[in-house]
This record gives sequence, structure tokens and C-alpha cells, in this order.
Amino acid sequence: MAKGKLIIITAPSGAGKTTLVNALVNNDDNLRVSVSYTTRPERLGEENGINYHFIGEKEFKDMLLAGDFLENATVYGHHYGTSQRWVNQQLNDGYDVILEIDWHGAAQVRTLRPDACFIFILPPSLQALTKRLTERAQDDQRTIESRMQQARSVIEHVAEADYIVVNDNFNTALKDIQAVICSTRLAVAMQQQNLATLLESLIKD
Repeated sequence: MAKGKLIIITAPSGAGKTTLVNALVNNDDNLRVSVSYTTRPERLGEENGINYHFIGEKEFKDMLLAGDFLENATVYGHHYGTSQRWVNQQLNDGYDVILEIDWHGAAQVRTLRPDACFIFILPPSLQALTKRLTERAQDDQRTIESRMQQARSVIEHVAEADYIVVNDNFNTALKDIQAVICSTRLAVAMQQQNLATLLESLIKD
């Protein structure tokens, strides 16, 4: 069985990456999204095991020492990590796996998995990003200002990605990301795996 493709999607907070990732997975049976482990408190409407695996500081540190994480990062004082075992299992089963992570984690993954596809989502403007953060009503004004300052720092790393998608119109951004994923599946390296039997039959005497 051909292995799946690892797809990294990152963005500044409030750029809409979670909504886009959910739509991607809902419209593609071959996509899986990794559920990160985190020490941050569960927010209203979130569900353990669905949005995140919510764990304590000690459990997170134990997993980190055991080498359980493909990547890990500390964001706004809370720890996040991606299960290496789960990702490898999904890829070995032939599924493409989306890692919805920050740029710190993305850089770690690219070092370990240089063949991963890295997509960076941008807001159409800083004003639009501020509006989105304010309207989702999850943070106080001080936190929003901190997130905006962090967003500028995150955007400075956009050149590290393979693709840039601007989330101005949701449907357009979704189609753009779907096109990127389609192109990665048609790349020669992936097709040599997927079509090994066909290719062998075509070049036989």
C-alpha cells in the first residue's frame, strides 16, 4: 500500500485555518487531521479527543521525555504536541495527514520530514484579522493585542512554506488548498509509489 502525504497547515491565530481544515477533512475521505495534545484549558464548545487531547503538565512532560511527539511548541504559556505514533500509523495506512500547527512546530516537522507539504494561510489584512479575533469573543482585549503582535512575527516566516493561501473568501481559499493537496498527490514521487504496478507493466518488454 502506498504511503500517505504529510501536509502542514499553519497561520497566525484568527486567520481561519481550523475552519478550513474542518472543511477539507469533511470533503475528502483520504484526509485525516492530527488531534494535538495540549495543556491549555478546554474552551467552551470544545471536546476532549476531538478538538485537542487535553492533558496536564506532568503527562505532557512524560510524553515529551518518552519521545512521543513529532513536534511540540509552547504558545501563550501552554504546551502543544503532535503524536508521532498516530501520524506514522495513518501515513502507513495510506491516508494523507494534516498537521494544523504553529510555525515553530512546522519548522520542527520540516527538519524531520523534509518531504512534507507546507501551506501557510494569511488573512487579507491585519484589520480583518483584528476583526475576526474580536468577533469570535474568545479573548479579552489585552489577549487580542498580544495575538496581533504575535501574528506579525508569525507572518515573517511565510517564506519557509511551500504555498501561500489568502483567506479572504472562504470558498476560494478552500479550493486553493484543495488544489495544492491534489497537486502533491500527482507529484512524481507520490505517483511512483501509487502507480508502481502500472508503471512496471508499462515498461516491461
